[in-house]
Amino acid sequence: MKKIVLLLFVGLLGLSATAQDKAAKIDFQSETVDYGTIEKGSDGVRVFEFTNTGDAPLIISKVSSSCGCTIPKKPEEPILPGKTGEIQVKYDTNRVGPIRKAITVISNADTPTKVLKIKGEIKAPEGK
Repeated sequence: MKKIVLLLFVGLLGLSATAQDKAAKIDFQSETVDYGTIEKGSDGVRVFEFTNTGDAPLIISKVSSSCGCTIPKKPEEPILPGKTGEIQVKYDTNRVGPIRKAITVISNADTPTKVLKIKGEIKAPEGK
């Protein structure tokens, strides 16, 4: 009887260890988007592309920015293993000056929190 209980315990332990090995993994093409120097009022939309290189579906639960001038948009559906997705970021380009903002991504990936960055500079149009 003790052997049967021991075998069941070892078997269950092995199954739970195997189940925990499956995890989503988020790999960004780049963790920084450089707007470069752009003119005031230009298109402020940029994209962070990523791939789920893990072996479980990737669920992005929250994407937030360091200020109200930057609006991130996360994918609504889970990203399956091996598939790609994107996080869209819209910066308000009606502000002249340097761009230095952070976007925080929270997911079920093996690294649950990632911080992405946008940078660049907005110049006033010539002659204005």
